[in-house]
Amino acid sequence: MADKTIMLACNAGMSTSLLVNKMQKAAAAEDDDVKIFATSADSIDQEIEQEHPDILMLGPQVRYLLKGIQQKVQIPVQVIDMKDYGMMNGANVLKTALAAIAK
Repeated sequence: MADKTIMLACNAGMSTSLLVNKMQKAAAAEDDDVKIFATSADSIDQEIEQEHPDILMLGPQVRYLLKGIQQKVQIPVQVIDMKDYGMMNGANVLKTALAAIAK
């Protein structure tokens, strides 16, 4: 079982799935034991209940969900930096997620 679980969410879960692959490569390179997965915005509540992630990272296109989700959950919820998202910079998103979990 992984030390940390990072959940990404966007409209359909498709674009964040690409980012998950980049994050997994970055985690492997750093020897970080993390589980990273993507889901659609519609499945956030269900996935939190099933997977118990340590953090939820939202794609910029669903940033409007931030406040509502933060009020419902006891884990950090952040919007992925638009530049990192657009460049699919998995290493930066992973670093941001792990730093937020460590707080």
